[in-house]
Amino acid sequence: MQGRLEDGVVHLPGDARQRFYDSRGYGRPTGGNDLDVAPVEAAHLLSRGDIDSVDGMGLRDLLAHTGTTLDFVVYKDLRDRGFYLSPAREDWPGVDDPAGADFLVYPRGKGPWDGDVEYRVRVVGERQPIPVDSLGEVVLAIVDEDGDLTYFDTESYAPEGTAAEDLPADLDADLLSDRALVSTGVDRLYQGGFFGQRLYGRNADSGPLQLSLLEAAYLARQGALDIVADEVVERGREVEGDRFDRRLSVYTALREVGTVPKSGFKFGSDFRVYTDFETVDDLSHSEFLVRVVTPDHTFVPRDLSLDVRLAGGVRKRMVFALTTAKGEIDWLSVSRLTP
Repeated sequence: MQGRLEDGVVHLPGDARQRFYDSRGYGRPTGGNDLDVAPVEAAHLLSRGDIDSVDGMGLRDLLAHTGTTLDFVVYKDLRDRGFYLSPAREDWPGVDDPAGADFLVYPRGKGPWDGDVEYRVRVVGERQPIPVDSLGEVVLAIVDEDGDLTYFDTESYAPEGTAAEDLPADLDADLLSDRALVSTGVDRLYQGGFFGQRLYGRNADSGPLQLSLLEAAYLARQGALDIVADEVVERGREVEGDRFDRRLSVYTALREVGTVPKSGFKFGSDFRVYTDFETVDDLSHSEFLVRVVTPDHTFVPRDLSLDVRLAGGVRKRMVFALTTAKGEIDWLSVSRLTP
């Protein structure tokens, strides 16, 4: 069978609909037995030997002519995994929202005629920038320079926890260059809310408490410390610039939903976050990591992979807090996926 490429669509004649759409979910019926398929679908049919050529082109020439090599890698992989999938084109069967996706992948055993979608997949190369505001409810299929594939599921996230806050009032505190020290009410802050760290070390049961500037600013705003909150915030800006305000907004939001955020430095993130918390003595492992980014942030796929790999390696979820200068936050979870 010979295909004809016209206006970005490959037209297949004869009994193509019966052979390829009705039985295997390829393409878009045009009436009668003819079938329109996208170039990547035609490439897959060429690779299987189901059609002979497209305008005299074999697989290699068609991929080069249409620029669909990365799409083909992903398309073939998902077909090999047992999925039917359609290019995300507005007039393709089963496709009603192609924005932000390259393929709609249907549940195993179903096709474009069923109306159910398992994954919305976007194809990117490992050097292609990814705007963070383009993610959410989409699966990234990243093709590296060796042609290997990594899938990342991206979805909205709503953090929540069990911590009940019971703060003291007007504790005597000293603001230092990059932290604060508290000498009274230490047990209530540390044991009851996991604020700060013992100055004498993790295993100490007495002595002052050192607070990060984020913790100090939050507690001062809550009236728990006798230092001026604005002075702490200004010190934070001196230490790390405007980013301090965004991180403080995220820290505050996490505390307000009952989670306990602590420094994520050891994991290369802004925060590690505990969701199930009563006291420090009963502390379990943190559940997720948070990196604070601006809403116009652009990921490099290699860095995104590093964040997600590290989080998965320590059995945590990777969450990005898209935070505006006014403190508005959208939460984005990114995790490895095996379709």
